[in-house]
Amino acid sequence: MNYENIILEKESYLATLYINRPKALNALNKDTLTEIRAAILDIAEDKAIKAVIITGSGDKAFVAGADIAYMQPLSAAEGREFSDYGEKTLRMIELLEKPVIAVIKGFALGGGCELAMACDIRLAADNALFGQPEVGLGVIPGFGGTQRLPRLVGEGRAKELTFTGATINAAEAYRIGLVNHVYPVEEVMDAAIKLAAKIAGTASLAVGFAKHAIDKGMQADLDTAMSIESDMFGMCCSTADQKEGMGAFLEKRKPVFRGL
Repeated sequence: MNYENIILEKESYLATLYINRPKALNALNKDTLTEIRAAILDIAEDKAIKAVIITGSGDKAFVAGADIAYMQPLSAAEGREFSDYGEKTLRMIELLEKPVIAVIKGFALGGGCELAMACDIRLAADNALFGQPEVGLGVIPGFGGTQRLPRLVGEGRAKELTFTGATINAAEAYRIGLVNHVYPVEEVMDAAIKLAAKIAGTASLAVGFAKHAIDKGMQADLDTAMSIESDMFGMCCSTADQKEGMGAFLEKRKPVFRGL
């Protein structure tokens, strides 16, 4: 697929996906969501890729939101369809078996905040701004924000941010648990690349099983979640990487994982 709104780069074990609509501050319209879907499918099928970074082109915006000019004329039925399309697109990121790191510079508002929350780990630049300002436009978050935000920061904080449409800076986002780390703008991408390299040096199948166990377990009661964990642990024990990892430990050498 030829991309017009995103850039997908691959180097060794790492895929980097840039939302690339700088004139619109990387806002998400349906065409951009369609291209993100295609990129995620491409990454999922590429066995060489062990980690993914999602970011926005430039330093001004990760994603400033969904495209308001696109949404303004939508009917109720069209609005529901657009929300559903966006939700399912971001869900593809969550369900990807490979870990996804968001690198957030500048605005991460509305759909941008929702895109960041769909990633596994969020690294923010110190100029990042977060918020769900949709109520000021007469709508609610429509790409999963009403569900992911309370799971990340708690119901009370999520309701306050959503009901007021307030914007918070990177330091506050870190304080409430919305992001994992905050770095100077010029350092945040390097930090993400180093983190991706550390993840890629572990057993990729085990990382995928761990992601599945955490994500599915968070949606279940504790007993069910523990059963999911046991299932995934058992799956690990069926892999060559588990034999290699434990064998290397016993032999006091560095493991060589092959994703098998």
